[in-house]
Amino acid sequence: MPTVLSVLDPTVVPSGPTAADTIGASVDLARHAEDLGYRRLWVTEHHNHPGLATGTPPVLMAHLATRTSRLRVGSGGVMLPNHAPLAVAEQFALLAALHPGRIDLGVGRGAGTDPVAARALNRADAHDFPRAVAELRAFLGERELSPGHPYGTIHTVPQATPPPALWVLGSSAYGARLAAAAGLPFAVAHHFGGGDAGHVLRLYRDTFRPSAAQDRPRTLITVTVVAADTEAEARRHAASQELVQLRIARGLPDALLPADEAAALLGRVATPFGASAIVGDPFRP
Repeated sequence: MPTVLSVLDPTVVPSGPTAADTIGASVDLARHAEDLGYRRLWVTEHHNHPGLATGTPPVLMAHLATRTSRLRVGSGGVMLPNHAPLAVAEQFALLAALHPGRIDLGVGRGAGTDPVAARALNRADAHDFPRAVAELRAFLGERELSPGHPYGTIHTVPQATPPPALWVLGSSAYGARLAAAAGLPFAVAHHFGGGDAGHVLRLYRDTFRPSAAQDRPRTLITVTVVAADTEAEARRHAASQELVQLRIARGLPDALLPADEAAALLGRVATPFGASAIVGDPFRP
């Protein structure tokens, strides 16, 4: 079966251009991806981060979907504990009604921000993620809540037919087990650079239980890819992303620096993230 390629756009703000410039570049990226035959483009949710432009995926998705015609547009993802499940369901049901068959709803349990901003968002307990996913599915008309549930009679208006495609996002066994038990597609965030993605994918496939939404396992995996005419040039460009990740890990988020400046600060030109990244030229077999 051929590999289907898609794009994850974290809307990284380079040093110099503004966040508005970055959104314009995201439109150009979506159109270019569609012209090249990519299947989908997802956008991310981050808050209080000067180097990432988007905290509201459905707003950017609406902008991108109206400027493309075939590309599936989605969230990679909505951090569900940051939001009321009904609010998410209403936003994505409207998107799906406006762009039938083109909307993906990827949900995760991470914060996408620092602890202070998480409190400002009135973030819910991430341990309630399974309950929030179940409520989201019910509001979208995909399944029913247990008898007597206080929200059991709520559905979105408009009722999108078909509803947005719901994906569980994760990088660990927790997300794999939840997606498998719920009978939902599972997207592995391998670009984070941690964990054994092969083990997580096998766990999901081995424990998958069919549902009305999905009769067989369905997976997606994200990796960082940097390509250039030569491997040396690709490694030079990769330095920008490596420096961003190092700063995030140390709690010092910043804008994306030009490759030469980033490489000078790192003191070397290296491949970021080890096995979770692909860096090189496109012509090597």
